[in-house]
Amino acid sequence: MIIEQRAYARAGLLGNPSDGYFGKTISILVRNFGAHVVLYESPDLHIEPHATDLNTYRSMDHFMESVGQTGYYGGSRLVKAAIKKFHDHCVQSGIPLAPRNFTIRYETSIPRQVGLAGSSAMITATFRALMRFYDAEIPPEILPNLILAAETEELGIQAGLQDRVIQVYEGCVYMDFNRSLMETQGHGMYEPIDPALLPSLYIAYKTELSKVSGKVHNTLKSRYESGDAQVIATLNRIAEIAAEGKEAILRRDTRSLFRLINENFDQRTRIMQISESNMEMVRRARDCGASASFTGSGGSIIGTFTDDAMLDRLVGELRKLNAKVIRPVIQ
Repeated sequence: MIIEQRAYARAGLLGNPSDGYFGKTISILVRNFGAHVVLYESPDLHIEPHATDLNTYRSMDHFMESVGQTGYYGGSRLVKAAIKKFHDHCVQSGIPLAPRNFTIRYETSIPRQVGLAGSSAMITATFRALMRFYDAEIPPEILPNLILAAETEELGIQAGLQDRVIQVYEGCVYMDFNRSLMETQGHGMYEPIDPALLPSLYIAYKTELSKVSGKVHNTLKSRYESGDAQVIATLNRIAEIAAEGKEAILRRDTRSLFRLINENFDQRTRIMQISESNMEMVRRARDCGASASFTGSGGSIIGTFTDDAMLDRLVGELRKLNAKVIRPVIQ
């Protein structure tokens, strides 16, 4: 039997990056891009290398292009980390695993390292394939924790839970990572929001801005843990923005949501350094009349727009910055 599983890109709408600091977020699934895993039984356990895992290049230009778009690491390390965490969880939870081997391969269309959660999508799809292959059930509220642990514990990537939650639950989800909830039940409160309530959204991304998100968050984490008053106050406000945004969405208050999206980004600039290229993309989108904030750690933005004329302006202006504009397909 051939097993195929997918997981999709995501975009943080509000609350980012407070999810890693007991905050609140709202995220949407972005089905325009996805990770696709194929798994089938075989004599040996074999991970097929993807083109990005290979180390042969046509020329120096090809090498530079590859490193610029995908970084220094391919996706096989993500698959390996997912397999290990899946095995560890099953052993610790007393879930029996049949003595079967498999071959696994992957493809992904998610632009790499631009804040659309391509790494966690790969791990999510791998977990889903392994769960089906071994007939192992993992509760949806626990699965995001394991996906996150594959990145943080196995690969040393600094990240929060929101990407994994939305990729497991899909659609649009409001997440509350209140410290007492996390410590007592081991996960946050995850509340689906009907995507039909959302206003018109766009996403724009620049692949040449790719970066590893863990590097972006390392300094913020150390400042938070040292008790930096400005960092703590700003992250608390960003979490409040997500809570206010949920109420705005439910009452279809597009004006308030517009303001909150912009404020989320503006608050972020108080505690994190933003590159000029990223700032330029946000400014250009706002000059078109749209709201704009990061979808993740940088490289892509999300916001609201009012009509087709504004969307056309966004496409034209952001194209001048070598940015692509899409309308996210949520469900």
